[in-house]
Amino acid sequence: MAGIYLHIPFCKQACHYCDFHFSTSPKYKDEMVRALVKELTLQRRYLNNETIETIYFGGGTPSVLSADEIQLLINTITELHTVAADAEITLEANPDDLDHSKLKALRQTPVNRFSIGIQSFFDEDLFWMNRVHRSSEAEASVKRAQDIGFENITVDLIYGYPLLTDAKWKHNLDTVFGLGIPHISAYSMTVEPLTALATFISKHKQPPMSEEQSAAQFIAMLDAMGTAGFDQYEISNFCKPGHYSWHNSNYWKGVKYLGIGPSAHSFNGDTRQWNIANNAKYIKAITEETVPAETEVLTQENRLNEYIMTSLRTKWGIDLDKLDRIAGGSSTQLLKSARQHFEDGSLILQEGVVVLSPSGKLYADNIASALFF
Repeated sequence: MAGIYLHIPFCKQACHYCDFHFSTSPKYKDEMVRALVKELTLQRRYLNNETIETIYFGGGTPSVLSADEIQLLINTITELHTVAADAEITLEANPDDLDHSKLKALRQTPVNRFSIGIQSFFDEDLFWMNRVHRSSEAEASVKRAQDIGFENITVDLIYGYPLLTDAKWKHNLDTVFGLGIPHISAYSMTVEPLTALATFISKHKQPPMSEEQSAAQFIAMLDAMGTAGFDQYEISNFCKPGHYSWHNSNYWKGVKYLGIGPSAHSFNGDTRQWNIANNAKYIKAITEETVPAETEVLTQENRLNEYIMTSLRTKWGIDLDKLDRIAGGSSTQLLKSARQHFEDGSLILQEGVVVLSPSGKLYADNIASALFF
């Protein structure tokens, strides 16, 4: 099994915190769709005839595409690959794009899952982030999607930024719980270089993010999610029983995937490649039947460290037998590196699997890097 990711690099406006590749100009949208179709053909052998289990439209804002454009891309995939009958097909969407007519059109496509970027139910917070939608649209978009027949929905929330009091964070979580959706992704606000938010902070127009606030709101979220019946299967992802995101889970489990579009990454077990993050140069290269990508051949050390980084973030943890299958004797070295973290209670060893404790989840990336080979 494998997955296909399509990067749709267009947004109506730039969120202040975002460092993903996108353009706020729709100038090349038609040419981009044609290029995506062509790249799918050029890269058709990358996954070596693996059956496609997930298709994921990310971005950017994929919901700026029409239903016909989305259908064209899915049709191209099904013509070039064997797609599982029950494949998970996800569309990231902004609430303001999901009006009744758009949802009705999307209902006629194979899209069967939405990832809706809500972030907050407070207008002042959305304005601070420079989001396009407003709070009333956020809740309404989820209800419209449910009314028209979409049940497999996840929403994104953000915590740990100056405007978000603990009371507001509780309100955001309670509002999502009240919508009856099966999956939630929640991320701590991070300040990425070259973003507007980073500039505002450097010029003292905004205060820096508080690690203490983020940690407190993370812990409060864990309690609230557990009470509401959500399982934390990855640091930032929670679901009701049986509603894991296949796309996300496969990524953390090291399943192969093909990334299509500018800045998209691909992984086939032996190599990792990434496309150029420039719309015009991407389109030009694809038109000339060249995939504008850099490729890295993964060493044994690369594979060990990738497995540690991705698996430690999940409830399934680091399987020591799998570590030894990648490189014999690796489990012994990892257990030695992890000794301090076992002693301070941030890591737990259970039945040959190393997992983060609740307190360890606050430092997941730091702990993973300490275990690297």
